[in-house]
Amino acid sequence: MASKEETCDAPAELVNKKATGNWWWNPESPARPLCHHPRAPFHLLDFLMQFRWIIIIPIVLPLSFLWARAHLLRAWIKSLIRGPATLRKHLDRVERVRSAVAKHRSGYHGLVCTARPTFWSVTNRDSAYKRGSRYEVDLSDLADIVNVDLNRMVVKIEPYVTMGYLTATLLKLGVCIPVVPEYDDLTVGGLVCGYGIEGSSHKYGLFYDEVVSMEIVLAGGRVVTATRDNEHKDLFHAIPWSYGALGMLVGVEMRLIKVKPYMKVTYYPVAGTIEEMCKAWNHFLVPEDKLWAEYVEGLIYSSNRGVIMTADYVDEQEARTGKINRMGYWFKPWFHKHVKESVLDKSTDGSPVVEYVPTRDYYHRHTRSLYWEADLLVPMGNHVLFRWLLGWLMPPRVSFLKLTTFGKMWEYYTARFVAQDILVPLHKTAACMELMHDDYDIYPLWLCPHRVFKTRMGTMLDCEKDYDSGEMAQGDTNEAQMFTDLGIWYTPGHILRKEKFDAAAASHKLEQWLIENHGYQTLYAITELNESDFWKMFDKTLYQQCREKYNAEGSFMDVYYKVGKKNSSASALAARS
Repeated sequence: MASKEETCDAPAELVNKKATGNWWWNPESPARPLCHHPRAPFHLLDFLMQFRWIIIIPIVLPLSFLWARAHLLRAWIKSLIRGPATLRKHLDRVERVRSAVAKHRSGYHGLVCTARPTFWSVTNRDSAYKRGSRYEVDLSDLADIVNVDLNRMVVKIEPYVTMGYLTATLLKLGVCIPVVPEYDDLTVGGLVCGYGIEGSSHKYGLFYDEVVSMEIVLAGGRVVTATRDNEHKDLFHAIPWSYGALGMLVGVEMRLIKVKPYMKVTYYPVAGTIEEMCKAWNHFLVPEDKLWAEYVEGLIYSSNRGVIMTADYVDEQEARTGKINRMGYWFKPWFHKHVKESVLDKSTDGSPVVEYVPTRDYYHRHTRSLYWEADLLVPMGNHVLFRWLLGWLMPPRVSFLKLTTFGKMWEYYTARFVAQDILVPLHKTAACMELMHDDYDIYPLWLCPHRVFKTRMGTMLDCEKDYDSGEMAQGDTNEAQMFTDLGIWYTPGHILRKEKFDAAAASHKLEQWLIENHGYQTLYAITELNESDFWKMFDKTLYQQCREKYNAEGSFMDVYYKVGKKNSSASALAARS
C-alpha cells in the first residue's frame, strides 16, 4: 500500500537528524504533557448521554434515513410537476420573496427572518432570536440549480441547494465548484452568508470567494444583483459572515472548474512535537519543490502524531494503475479511522501511502461519521458488523439529534461538547495548537488551510495589517494571506477523564487569544463573546455602512444578536435592532 515514489526535498533547516526515515517523522518526540483538573462528581445526565445511542440507533438513524429518502422523493415529484429549472421559474420564486419582504412594516411586524425551523440548522446554537416576534419569509422553494453554463463556466444556484445535491449534479458534467464543504446537508445560502471551507481553500479561498454574483432582496422589497465590481460591490463584500443581517440571499452564480473522476490521495504520517508537525504542515501545504496540491488536509491524532494529506484530480486510466478505495460505500471504515488504522498505525518510518478515491467519495469523506462526532453518538458504529448491517443508515441527521436533546440535556450537552472552527494566520498555527491542547485536549484535530484575500475595505475578515510589509511568510502573496482552520468537534479530554471542565471559561480564553492574534471564531458555533469583544474580533466598518446604506436597521437583525449567546431576551434583541 505504501508508495516510495513520493519524495520531498525539504529545506535544510527542517531536516530532523533523529528521524528514522523521512524528515517529518520523529517518533522519539514525547507527547506534550497535559494539565490535569480536579475530579468531577458523577451526574445522572452522564449516564443518559453515555447511552444516548440506545435512542439514536433504533429511532434517530431510521428517521434520518427515511427523511433523506423522502426529501429525494419530494424533490423528484416537485421536478415532475414543475418541470426543469428555468430562469423564469427562479424569477417567479424571487418575486414571491420580494413581495413578502415588501409587505413587512418596520417596528410593527417584527424583524425579518427565514421561516426555516431552528432545529433544521446544522449548528449547536439554539437560534433564540426566532422565539420572539418575527416576520417569517418562506424560502423553501428556492432549492434548484437554475442553470449550468459551461461556456462561461458558472452555475446559477438557489440558496437551499445542498452540497450533496450540487455535487451529484455537477460531477455528471465533469465540472464542480472549486470549494466543496464536506457535509451533504450544508446549503449554499448558509455557506455564502456564513462560512464554508474545504481542503482546496488554500488555492481558492473560502466558499464565498468563488461567488461571481449574488441576488439579494433588501429591506422594502428591492432586489439587487451584487458583483465584485458593480455599484453594489460594497454589499457583495459585506454579505459573507453577515448571516442574513443585510438582506435575504435568493440566488448566486458560482465559478466552475473542470474536474476528473478520481482523486490521487497521498497520506504523509507525521510524528514529533507540535512545532515539528506544523513545520511539516507548512511544507506540504506550500511546497517549494513542486506545484501546490489541489487539496490539503491534516488530521492530528495526538500532540505528537498525525497525518497530512494531499489530493489531486486524476483520470480513470491513472487510477486503475494503483489501489482504488471506494470509501463512499456504507460498509467502508469511517474516513478518520481508515487514516489512523491503515496509515498512521502501520507506519514505521513515515513513508507516504497513495490511493485513488472516486471524486464524489472524496468530497464527502467525512459525512458518514460527521467527521468523528459519530464516535460519541454511535460508539460501535465503525465496527465491521455494524457497518455491514446498519452502516447504510448513517449518518444521523443533526436536526433529529437536536430533537433527542432538550431542556437540561441540551444545556448539559453544550457544556460538555465542543464544536468550533478557529481561523488563525498560518504562522500562528503551532501556538494555537498548543493552547487548544492545554485547554481542550481534543483529538483528532482537523487542520484545513485557506487563503484570506486582502480587501482593505473594512470587511469582517481581512489579512493582518502588516503581513505584506517586508518579507512575507510562507504561502502569503500580495493578494492574500495564508491561514489555517483548526476544527475541534468532540468532548474535551478533561471530561473523558472525569475531570472538572469549564466550557465557558475555556471558550472565553480562546476567544481572547484570537482577538490578540488576529484570529477568528466561526459563527456557527456557540460563542462567549460579548458585543464589544465581538467587534474587536471582526471589523464592523463595511458591515455597518451597508446596514445603514441598504436600510437593514429595523428590518433585519444585527449579526451579533443572531449568533451571540448572551442575548436570550426577545425584547432586548428587538431593541438592539
